[in-house]
Amino acid sequence: MWCTVLFFIVDSLAPFLFLIVAEGLAGVTRVAEEKNLIDSLEVGKDKVKVNMLQYADDTLFFCEANTKSIFNIKAILQCFELSSGLRVNFTKSRIGGTGMDQVTLKCFAPILNCDMMVSPFICLGMPVGGSHKRGAFWNGVIEKVQARLSRWKGRSLSMAERICLIRSVLSSIPLFFTSLLKLPFGVTGKLVKIQRNFL
Repeated sequence: MWCTVLFFIVDSLAPFLFLIVAEGLAGVTRVAEEKNLIDSLEVGKDKVKVNMLQYADDTLFFCEANTKSIFNIKAILQCFELSSGLRVNFTKSRIGGTGMDQVTLKCFAPILNCDMMVSPFICLGMPVGGSHKRGAFWNGVIEKVQARLSRWKGRSLSMAERICLIRSVLSSIPLFFTSLLKLPFGVTGKLVKIQRNFL
């Protein structure tokens, strides 16, 4: 039973300066984990402890679903705001959990002053929490391909131009997803059918 907290920090500085400041947040979180103020998530056979991931101005906290960890994450964020001058954008921030009841999650959300995430949710453009073996998981990819094609329908394109668009654009849309997840055969068939119809 663990909890994921996704926070968006508003960046008013240049990106490089923000990374330096954000490293301070990572350091404080590591110290809190060493002092057992946060119960980190253990991953893999080697039980590697993960408590925070950062990408650009997005920060994800991972912890066990207990009141101690939630209150300490809130304290860390408040200290970060005071020391750095940056602020957490709570209107974009979310809390979600895996293997826990929604009642507990609803209790944690007001403590952190954020909304709840419904699984599966989108993080950095990638759906998280769903089964990638089901066709419904890939509906977003298929819709992106179809949306791209709808822009080109009214234009008169030669056969060579259509082949070029299929090879350079349509084939590259699923690459981000397939770099992490295996594409099911049914979804592959749908994508090939869309490309054939366009051709």
